[in-house]
Amino acid sequence: MSSLVRHCFTTRRSGVSAPPRDTFNLALHVDDDEQAVLENRKHLATALGFDPLAITAAEQVHGKEVAVVKAEDAGCGAVRFSECILGVDALITNAVGPVLALFYADCVPVFIVDPVNRAIGLAHAGWKGTALGISAEIIQAMQREYGTDPSKCLAAIGPGIGRCCYDVSHDVAERVLTASGDQRVIAKASQTTWRLDLKLANWFILRSTGIPESSIAMSDECTSCNSMDFFSYRRDGQTGRMAAILALR
Repeated sequence: MSSLVRHCFTTRRSGVSAPPRDTFNLALHVDDDEQAVLENRKHLATALGFDPLAITAAEQVHGKEVAVVKAEDAGCGAVRFSECILGVDALITNAVGPVLALFYADCVPVFIVDPVNRAIGLAHAGWKGTALGISAEIIQAMQREYGTDPSKCLAAIGPGIGRCCYDVSHDVAERVLTASGDQRVIAKASQTTWRLDLKLANWFILRSTGIPESSIAMSDECTSCNSMDFFSYRRDGQTGRMAAILALR
């Protein structure tokens, strides 16, 4: 896979942002110093070997819309948040050049690679996006655009808030349960709350598209538990964002 794509999920360590976004905040929409964010992005780009001006980002509105990224879209949102791709939470491309980048502080990153057609996808799946089936939407978009066969895809679900820390209302639990189709994604926490496993919910949704179980990797890291390595909106409120990066070589 490393010969086909560059990919990573970052931590909060080793950057230049000031508290409460210390130190490796990579998002431009959380009231951080813009120059600090751009410096952090340069460090990341150097480490992975890509041009920071090729970063291509989405607005992330907690929906299910998917944008098809062309070569000429490379750099949307690289320097200014206002220039990112509006109204979407997932990006797909078969172009070499754009570096797909989405930003997280508890929501779940979903990486998709189609090695047969040399196409990739990246999704931002909070509970709303998960309930709307964004992990299935990104596969369907890749099928339409690139002829992707889900049975040939590789997928990864990165760090996100774990069931251990994610209490939600009955309504939210029911909506995600309906989308995932498996009772194991929720557990009763109290008379009024449920524990929700967002990562597992997206795993079941990916499986429903036809991606083999053996082709889906899933992180066991909880962003809320691990304050040393991860930002967490649920834990801290005002905070920075990690980045998921995916780009074709």
